[in-house]
Amino acid sequence: MNTGNNLVYLIVSAFLGLMGISGFFGRRNLSALEISVDFPEEIFAAAPLPVKITLANRRKILPAFLIKVIIDNKELLFPFVPPGGIDLRYADFFFPSRGSYVIRLIYLSSVYPFNFFTRYKSVAGTYATVVFPQIKKCEQPCMTEKFSGQAGELSLNKSGSDGEIVSVRNYASGDPSKYIHWKSSAKTGELKTKEFSTASNQPVIIDFSQIAMRDDEEKISCITYLILKSYRNNIPVGLKIDDNFYEPGLSKTHKMKMLRELALYGDPQAAYTN
Repeated sequence: MNTGNNLVYLIVSAFLGLMGISGFFGRRNLSALEISVDFPEEIFAAAPLPVKITLANRRKILPAFLIKVIIDNKELLFPFVPPGGIDLRYADFFFPSRGSYVIRLIYLSSVYPFNFFTRYKSVAGTYATVVFPQIKKCEQPCMTEKFSGQAGELSLNKSGSDGEIVSVRNYASGDPSKYIHWKSSAKTGELKTKEFSTASNQPVIIDFSQIAMRDDEEKISCITYLILKSYRNNIPVGLKIDDNFYEPGLSKTHKMKMLRELALYGDPQAAYTN
């Protein structure tokens, strides 16, 4: 202004106009955006895994450009999200130890439209998961005991050839002729085959207090390995830990309850609040 130079006035006015336009569109670019964080159902400590991050554009007209999502010191770039559309990316997470993990704040940033400024916006929300103990291979044959509540083998509701009949299905090429259900075949006019339940091994219970390990973390990691190994081998497994007792079972819900109990043992949550 001191120079009285019209050219300087024009240049400064142009820059101020660009700054105003940049601020308007930059702010609109970060509005009406929603973030969702989808953790895998089973997360184990000391094992990197991908976490799905979804960005939804709730605007009906304007698309979203060059959006960065900053979560847990990780940056994910979403170049373009159409109006009313969604886009997803995967971020690699690594949890060093077991416990609860809570994300309460996520940041959005963008250099749109002219890359003069980087604008930030915080997105409040609570995204929580439980990190299961680290899996460490171990052999502890003396740490398990047979479940006295049931004897012999258990019949499982899974297809096999050793247990009781679970269902009757259409005959498939290669099915043994001895498994044909002749009554159903006669009624329907089509060959039907019996499906049997598999027989599982003798149930076992893992007693936390009876494991010959001094370090609790090593003990918990070992129990986690044995639980997963039992499920792979189709062996019903239960758990005794302090005052809690889980009877042997093979359902996924049962497994998740035992792993969660181990993950939160001793309340290790504080290290994971973000």
